[in-house]
Amino acid sequence: MSALAVSNVDVFYGAAQALRGVSLTVETGKVCCLLGRNGVGKTTLLRTIVGQLKPRRGEVRLAGDDITTLRSFERARRGIAYVPQGREIFPLLTVRENLETGYAHLPRAERNLPAEIFELFPVLASMLGRRGGDLSGGQQQQLAIARALVMRPKLIVLDEPTEGIQPSIIKDIGRTIRYLRERGQMGILLVEQYFDFAHELADTIVVLNRGEVVVSGRAVDIEAGAIRRHLTI
Repeated sequence: MSALAVSNVDVFYGAAQALRGVSLTVETGKVCCLLGRNGVGKTTLLRTIVGQLKPRRGEVRLAGDDITTLRSFERARRGIAYVPQGREIFPLLTVRENLETGYAHLPRAERNLPAEIFELFPVLASMLGRRGGDLSGGQQQQLAIARALVMRPKLIVLDEPTEGIQPSIIKDIGRTIRYLRERGQMGILLVEQYFDFAHELADTIVVLNRGEVVVSGRAVDIEAGAIRRHLTI
């Protein structure tokens, strides 16, 4: 089943076209890795998926439902969780309060912190009373992912979760993504700069260049060289 289907999307900033006929699919229980150099349209595509930008043409569907015209908060209610580049945690709120912001769209009966987030990120359990801004960059990234999981999403969108993160926490993030895939309850869209990290996790790969899809398919069917040439300067 498709958690997300993006079909022939065109996006403009004023007169400048940023995305040209972009399509991708994220299956439930699978990882789709979106790759490309800086400035090729990856973040624009993510912002279109989560509702921060509206496509001029094309369609976005979540679990089969057309969400193209829905606003960001409506898409969150439908089950899209976004972990943006830079994490965007609330620095003056405690770790617990940051996690509880994920309650916003949940029915009252489901407003609790799932035990699995502390199994995935044990360090957070000992820091619930600390302010988010006092955490290290890696801990903040773990917090941002945990906050997204509190939402019980159908689709989780991760924008460069390894950026500026120490190797030990990169391994923890990789293990978390594998666990979420194996659990099979959500689709995972991962944007990455690091080819090896992405390739190890990916079920499918989409490569953007100048706002267009230049490589797309199952990770096992695509030669590494065909991807790498679009990632090097």
